[in-house]
This record gives sequence, structure tokens and C-alpha cells, in this order.
Amino acid sequence: MFSKAWLQLAIILIVVHLIFDVRAVLVVSAFLLTVVPVARWWSRRSLERVVYERGFSERRAFPGEVLDLTLRLTNGKLLPLGWISTEDRWSMALPLEQGSLFPSPTGQTGTFRSAFAVRGFERITRRYQIRCTRRGFYPFGPVQFSSGDIWGLFTHTTTKDELDWLIVYPQVLPLEALGFPPKEPFGETKATWRILEDPSRAVGIRDHRPEDSFRHIHWKATARRQDLQIKVYEPTTSQNLVIFVNVATFARHWEGTLPLLLEQVIAVAASIASHSVQERYLVGLMANGSIPHSDQPIKVLPSRRPDQLARVLEALAAVSSFTTSSIEKLVLSESPRLPWGSTLIVVTGVVTEELLSALVRLHDVGRRTVLVTLEDEPSIPYTLPSSTLVYHLPAKDLPFDQSLMGEPEEWAAEVAPPLHLAGDRR
Repeated sequence: MFSKAWLQLAIILIVVHLIFDVRAVLVVSAFLLTVVPVARWWSRRSLERVVYERGFSERRAFPGEVLDLTLRLTNGKLLPLGWISTEDRWSMALPLEQGSLFPSPTGQTGTFRSAFAVRGFERITRRYQIRCTRRGFYPFGPVQFSSGDIWGLFTHTTTKDELDWLIVYPQVLPLEALGFPPKEPFGETKATWRILEDPSRAVGIRDHRPEDSFRHIHWKATARRQDLQIKVYEPTTSQNLVIFVNVATFARHWEGTLPLLLEQVIAVAASIASHSVQERYLVGLMANGSIPHSDQPIKVLPSRRPDQLARVLEALAAVSSFTTSSIEKLVLSESPRLPWGSTLIVVTGVVTEELLSALVRLHDVGRRTVLVTLEDEPSIPYTLPSSTLVYHLPAKDLPFDQSLMGEPEEWAAEVAPPLHLAGDRR
């Protein structure tokens, strides 16, 4: 509102006062030469050393939970702030229990507005509650500050781009509630730590026995010794279980997506992962989907890490409906890299002939596979070997809370979330 022209006007008014002795003009010029410069200086310094912080009672939650959100505004200087307003952006899927967000034009994110009056070196704390309504990775921020002088003549605005993240996991239910058998849902296990042999790690040879498979014959050693020799493999005591999630809800992924079916597929995968970790499996996850702003499939390799379940649920929380490849291509390309003896569980909302063919190929090479389908009615007959477990869980009969299964919001910020999913690296 004020510019150099006002300074020129003040000088002109002083000249007018000296010529015509008009005191009212002198008062106006004095205001322009004293209050206005002070107000401008005050406005420019108003947002210096102002700290805005968000505190969450939990950084990870499940749908339906209510979390405490603490907002702290600190004025770290002597200069008081007669007023300061903030506009903080976060997803409309995280509404306030008391209060409301102002929706953006896209309707996906909202703005939380608040105002403060802060003395010098004062901190103000306000507490709110937010409800987690659906799974997802949600950024809080950026936040925009506006403040100025005590007279309201000038306004200074700045933006803090740092983001805080809140993760909402998928729904998790006991496997018995989903229709799985209460004992050994993924095949018979005779002991807590069963010894298996890893054919990728040969450690020696021995003479052939009647019960040995011809696939394990060491042909070069047999020719050298003129007697059948069998490869001896390194034993392993790990029970590995890898969950493959098919984010495609149609036979051809480019035909579109069914959001509710996708959410149910992800929730079933999360329930399987939770149960398997409790049973002390080494659980991994792979999906032919991706996180927003990325085109790479999601991979969490089996690990003994104490936070492995959190990593798997975090990956499922970030899965989007964008399909990077067909599920059968993912299973066939990744299975050779997985430890021998791993149980491969495919969770899908649609079964295709290509997927069945891939499972047959895995069975033929000795892989242990489980198919979990959420089709309401099988679209094609399941022509799989008898040793392959098949669970048909109609999506319409699953006991998940559908009110908490809305399609996750797109992220407000054009950045990828801080995920570290591949391998054991953080």
C-alpha cells in the first residue's frame, strides 16, 4: 500500500506547512516519516526466528483410529507479534474431530487455518484430534505464515516447505475371520524351524540313494566316477514367505481399476503378513503396483529385522493403483532371486490363464505356491496341481469395514515419501 511516492508526499506536506502554517498537514507528514518506516521494519522482522512444529501422538496408525495432533508456534525473538496467521495443508482424508479444513479446488487436500498473538520469546501450544479414515501416506505441509506490524499497515508472508508424514496402515483381521483354516493355513509345517536344502548352494557330492531325485544328480562327477553322484546342498532353517500382491482388478490392467476390490486385496495381504510374522516366518512382500510419482514395483525382501512387519505394512499403505507389470511376469522374474523353500502367496482380485500357467511353471520347478483369490465367482476353472493351495475368498463376503476402504487420496506434494523398501537397507 505504501511506496516511495508517500515519502515524496511527506516532504511536499512539510513544505506546505512551512509556507501556509497548516499543522494538520504536519501531523500527516510526521506519521508518514515515523510510523510507516517503523511499521515496515516491524513487518520485515516479524517472521524471523518463528518456529512452527507439529507433534503426533503416533506416526503410524490403522484406519478408524484417532490421533492427537499438537501444533506449537514459538517466537524466538524479543519483538512481539500482534498477529500471525498460518495455513497448513494436509489431506481431507484426515479430518479434525473438532473443527474443519477448508477444501482446495481439487478436493483432495484441505487447509487448516489458525491465528495467534505471540509475545517475545513465547511459545503457544494447541492440541487437536484427527481421525484416520483410510490407508495411505499423508504429508502435512507446506505451511504458509503471514504476519506484520502491530498497526496492520504491512504484511509479510513466507512458506515453510518441510513436510511431516503420517502413515495409515491397511486394515488387519485374523485369518480365521477371513475364511482361512485356523491351523497351518499355508501348508503343513512339522516343526517351528524345519530344515530345508537350498539348491542354489551346493557344498559337495555323495553316492546316489533310491529316494534321491534325478534333478539333483551331478552329471560331471557321475561320469568321472562311473557311478551316480548326488549334489549335497547347504541346509537352511529359515521359513520364508513372500506375498505377491496383484493391484490389477481387471484381466487387462489398462481397462481401469475397482478401488474397493483393490483395498480388499491389500487388506487381505496385510492380514496374511501380520499372521505370518506372529508365526515367526521371514515375511517379504512384492507388488506390481508402485508408490505415486514412481514407476518401480514395490519390494520388501524377507528379513529377520524386528520392524519387518512395520516395513511390510508401510509398503502396503503406499501402494497405488498404477500397475507396473502383470502379476505373472513379476512372480516369474522374482522367484529365482528368492531363497529356496520359500512359500509364494499370490493375492489377487482377478485370476487369468497367464497367472495359472505361471503357478504351474513354479510348481514344476519345485516351488511351493498358494493362490488367494477374491473373485466373487471364479472366471475360469483353477487347473492347478493338487499340491498348490487355493483359497477362494469372495470379496463381497469379507468382513472388512468398507467405510474405511475409500480410495487413498493423491499426495498433496509432488515428492515421493521417505520409503526404504528394497533389501535390508534403511
